[in-house]
Amino acid sequence: MSENKKSIRLWVDGVFDLCHWAHMNLFRQARQLGDYLVVGVHSCEDIKKHKGPPVLNDEERYEAVRGCKWVDEVVEGAPYITDPELVKKYNCDYVVHGSDATFSITEGDPYKKIKELGWYRTVPRTNGVSTTEIIGRFLLMDLKHLNREKNPIENVGIKEIGKMTQGSTEKEQTTLVSHYLPTTRRIVQFSDGKEPKDEEKVVYVDGVFDLFHAGHISFLKKAKEHGEYLLVGIHDDMVANKQRGTNFPIMNLHERVLCVLGCRYVDEVIIGAPFNVTKKMIEDMNISKVLHGTTELIIPKDAPNPYKVPKDLGIYEEIESVEKFNYMSERQICMRVLENRLTFDKRNKFRSDREENETENEKNENN
Repeated sequence: MSENKKSIRLWVDGVFDLCHWAHMNLFRQARQLGDYLVVGVHSCEDIKKHKGPPVLNDEERYEAVRGCKWVDEVVEGAPYITDPELVKKYNCDYVVHGSDATFSITEGDPYKKIKELGWYRTVPRTNGVSTTEIIGRFLLMDLKHLNREKNPIENVGIKEIGKMTQGSTEKEQTTLVSHYLPTTRRIVQFSDGKEPKDEEKVVYVDGVFDLFHAGHISFLKKAKEHGEYLLVGIHDDMVANKQRGTNFPIMNLHERVLCVLGCRYVDEVIIGAPFNVTKKMIEDMNISKVLHGTTELIIPKDAPNPYKVPKDLGIYEEIESVEKFNYMSERQICMRVLENRLTFDKRNKFRSDREENETENEKNENN
């Protein structure tokens, strides 16, 4: 950009609950419209007034958005009804939103004033995933799927989950299935395509990274401090289920890959990484350090420790989770939804019907 050309600043705001790859794709598309992206994140108190309670608290959502590589600045506690004065305060030229409709149960269109000023811009909505759909996977878990693997990890609320599935319709049960169709184009959009330089120290971590959250982000940030290039191995769904048990992972491999690729601390991922870190893998990837957090590993009986090779080579290190978010896990997030099942069930019924109507309207417009 030339010195005389004005920098274009964009504003995006939202709840960003269970901050997933569709949110990240919104940030990516918005960032392409200008030079600097400011993201306003609503407070739980404000969200409750306008659309019902979120699953994650304020700090967890702020951290998740702050961890996205396309976000330049986060405004905490931004109002649900977008305030033109606040947009002006951050010197933003346009307000960007997905092409899907948004609403407030008390005040209608949150962007009414912005649209009247001519500041409103849209980017294509990302189909295949939404917070509503992900919450639906919690609320409508299938018992056969829950019990498909025996696992020493304690089962999560199986009795409660069983009650939830009773009487659910075929239409509702489809909520359990991810509608995301993975493409190489999407992965390329999310990847930086950057290879490590010869002098850069490559650090390797691996895991499931389901329901990508602030705990994961803070761990990856800490891991990146041990080198210049962070390579993340993401286990496939079968390995993930053996590690997490019951109905996990909630997100499939490709969804989890996109979430990790959207993190500002990650340089590259291995899709479907092997559970055991091998010498060949270390040599091929030029790995200098292998790190692991404090999450307990489920190792099959008589199987070697998956980190035996890097331990023998003296390049393995265990790092403590960052204290602020070390309580977070997929299971803990799932329990929040189950414990507030009636509230989320009512909210999801309303929002899923609205999203279905939007999709139908889009089809009619294209015909």
